[in-house]
Amino acid sequence: MTRVAAVDCGTNSIRLLVADADPATGELTDLDRRMTIVRLGQGVDRTGRLAPEALERTFAACREYAEVIKEHGAERVRFVATSASRDAENRDDFVRGVLDILGVEPEVISGDQEAEFSFTGATRELAGRDHLDRPYLVVDIGGGSTEFVVGDDHVRAARSVDVGCVRMTERHLVREGVVTDPPTADQVAAMRADIEAALDLAEETVPLREARTLVGLAGSVTTVSAIAQELPAYDSAAIHHSRVSRDRVREITDWLLRSTHAERAAVPSMHPGRVDVIAAGALVLLSIMERTGAEEVVVSEHDILDGIAWSVA
Repeated sequence: MTRVAAVDCGTNSIRLLVADADPATGELTDLDRRMTIVRLGQGVDRTGRLAPEALERTFAACREYAEVIKEHGAERVRFVATSASRDAENRDDFVRGVLDILGVEPEVISGDQEAEFSFTGATRELAGRDHLDRPYLVVDIGGGSTEFVVGDDHVRAARSVDVGCVRMTERHLVREGVVTDPPTADQVAAMRADIEAALDLAEETVPLREARTLVGLAGSVTTVSAIAQELPAYDSAAIHHSRVSRDRVREITDWLLRSTHAERAAVPSMHPGRVDVIAAGALVLLSIMERTGAEEVVVSEHDILDGIAWSVA
């Protein structure tokens, strides 16, 4: 057993996993798994820089995580940063801050590396489960980007494209600094066109339609599953490996795009940090399912974070 800590810092959230990894059995035993909405990518698409308040929210979460890592006595720590910090002119400020707090330098990884970690984390435990056919298409819908990976035991093709729930919301649904509530038909159409163009790009590299099983990762997908199940609270055990049909995803997406902030906030399984961006995330998922013809999505709570943990173990 090796006790490891993995940190995944994305555009919308930062997450920590402390786990015991047993390479002999392929088992990863969680000791602590947590997520904090920090919105690191706030305004990056518009300004090209990480906002001071976004950096401070992220550093506050890092200080909390440093205590958890110390308490559990993790032997190895790996910190991976994704879309927002790749895009920012002042990412050196981010790197220095994380190094000071956690004692490790964040690795600002490429989209292809991100896709590899996501695929490993999501599929390592799927082999032979519930007659799921291969190849898998693993889709990780983040805040700033979405990763597409097709593979069997290993990755065959991967592509990262710049559509995510935060980026799409800020680009299409914000007017005069406020999220339109609900968005207009023209706003939704423009967002849909942007997503379709990104799918065209992804399909240049990744054979999306060859996959037999669609596996969906990250908060937009897990929240759609929670809504589909009408859960009284967010329940990871109920969400992990749940299946949601394309018709149900369409129904939920249509409702989210018609709803007000108050109506979305009233959903008991909705994290407050996702209220304004979940409609865009759901539309990305629906667009992928329609493009690939997937009749359902298998939802995984295990994703890039688990892949990072295995890489350090």
